[in-house]
Amino acid sequence: MKKILNTIQNYFKASDNGLVTACVLCSAISCIMLYSIAQNELLDRCDFSTFRTQALASGLGLIMIGILSVIDYNKIIRLWWLYAPAALILVGLTFTSLGYRRAGADDQAWIAIGNFYLQPSELLKLAFILTFSFHLAKVEENMNQIGNMLLLCLHAMIPIGLVAKQGDYGTAIVFVIIFLAEILSAQIALRYILAAAAAIPLSGLIAWNFLLSDMHKNRILVILHPGTDPENLEYQQDLGIASLANGKIFGVGLQSENGYVRVPEMHNDFIYAYLGQAWGLVGSLLVLFLLTYICIKVLTDSLHAKNYQGKFICIGTFGMIFSHCFMNLGMVLKVMPVIGIPLPFMSAGGTAVVCMYTAIGIVNSTRCHNVRKHRMFYEAEPER
Repeated sequence: MKKILNTIQNYFKASDNGLVTACVLCSAISCIMLYSIAQNELLDRCDFSTFRTQALASGLGLIMIGILSVIDYNKIIRLWWLYAPAALILVGLTFTSLGYRRAGADDQAWIAIGNFYLQPSELLKLAFILTFSFHLAKVEENMNQIGNMLLLCLHAMIPIGLVAKQGDYGTAIVFVIIFLAEILSAQIALRYILAAAAAIPLSGLIAWNFLLSDMHKNRILVILHPGTDPENLEYQQDLGIASLANGKIFGVGLQSENGYVRVPEMHNDFIYAYLGQAWGLVGSLLVLFLLTYICIKVLTDSLHAKNYQGKFICIGTFGMIFSHCFMNLGMVLKVMPVIGIPLPFMSAGGTAVVCMYTAIGIVNSTRCHNVRKHRMFYEAEPER
């Protein structure tokens, strides 16, 4: 019994409790918002089952943190041959009859099995962070050799190409940012950075002329020229701004007699707009603080990792969470086009929530196993 208590005590000493607490607080706020939307019958697509799914996913995610934290991340990362092919196969299934296009979405990125819907690209993000971290750590000292650099770029292009083929350009950008965050944190030569910077205009031109649909182009144009949208694509963002403004300083509350500004997808991609309406500027800043704290803590944990693999896992997770926050909030505040990226731990979505918690669990594993005395189920192995 004493040994078990000591193990638990060591776990909480080694664990990044601040990071986990911030994630749980975000999930709690999310569940409150979703319950309020369902109770006030503000959206047909958000009922009490959405709240229950979010609560269940958050609870499952917390269990994943507990499990993954006590497993050495080096052992998890070496199982890439199991989870990487599985994630790729699941993404591939979205191109079959199992593929499902969610109402209001412009991409076929889900798998429908009865009443169960899975978004494989969320699993692919996790697999990519782990496999790319493993790959980069293996070649880090020789990564600037042209062969190694080409292989690293090819590694990144596989998931980017798959999700872009789905029409999910927002998620494709997330993969690009994860790739850039990890590779820039390694010993990359300046010549590659300059070459990439020089290629940006050409890449943008190719994407504009050959990849983006007219709808995607118009979403970008209305940001540059507000009020000139003949198809009213900025309608949702205008409602989001009105929703935030309606909340003023302290919000209208979770049950308002004065009514709410109803925003499409206010339970999902635009949940920040409803939060600002219900809890006002105070609530908006609270969530912004929590999300910023999560990003900083993940980035800080990368400094304490015992090897390159742990460092790159943390950096990749930071890139994923930061890109989600930046694009989602930019979309709600109408400084970026509508791109369909959920707000981490806040937006409704079972797969996304569990995967975010899983990523935090692996980050916490790098923290729990960075010194010998805190390594659970420790087996001696050479330090790098």
